[in-house]
Amino acid sequence: MDNLDKPITTLFMLMSVDGKISTGSTDEFDVDKDFLKIKGIKEGLQQYYDIEQITDLYSLNSGRVQAKIGANKKQENLVKLPVSFLIIDNKPHLSKVGIDNFLRKSKKLFVITTNKSHPAFSRKDADNLEIIYYENEIDFEDLFRKLKLDYNIENLTIQTGGTLNSIFLRKKLIDKISIVVAPALIGGKDTASLIDGKSISSISELENIKALKLVEVKKLNDSYIHLKYDVIKDSVIE
Repeated sequence: MDNLDKPITTLFMLMSVDGKISTGSTDEFDVDKDFLKIKGIKEGLQQYYDIEQITDLYSLNSGRVQAKIGANKKQENLVKLPVSFLIIDNKPHLSKVGIDNFLRKSKKLFVITTNKSHPAFSRKDADNLEIIYYENEIDFEDLFRKLKLDYNIENLTIQTGGTLNSIFLRKKLIDKISIVVAPALIGGKDTASLIDGKSISSISELENIKALKLVEVKKLNDSYIHLKYDVIKDSVIE
């Protein structure tokens, strides 16, 4: 897909030195809350959230990740943000309470789903809700094209989980990488990484490995690092 047909996308994540974006193998583990408990890691964590505040005004997330960090809990005194959230959510992971929370705090909420019974449909009357429905599976190339051409979204920050990140990378939908690296080693083959999904199993699939061009390295406080790369989408195999 040509960049003219899609938003310029940046994958923005917090990860450990060994590439983990969670602290364990189940949804009860989460770097946001678990890093706050660990001396030597908790001290610099706020820097990630400070950088997050200056990312794009369109933020692509998954319902699973949002439910994991408490999106379905009743939240009082929410402040309307200038940010529009795009939530990919098939199961669904978001409840009616979660949808209501996002509607109250989002400039606009986009729910992308294949689930005809998603609780978002009960709020179709909301002025700031847009539901993008796919019947069988989400066509992400079509979705990104719609976001640019139908909704005029020029720049998009991606903050999804390892499986979706993998799909976006393989489909050449990620343009830039912005990673805050925490001074931590987590380990565990079943713990989510920055890029998960199906492993490469044949030499012919080497083209799925994307080279990166370093744009910036910034040393933060308390042994944190901020890395920025451009993604070279068309791999050259010699």
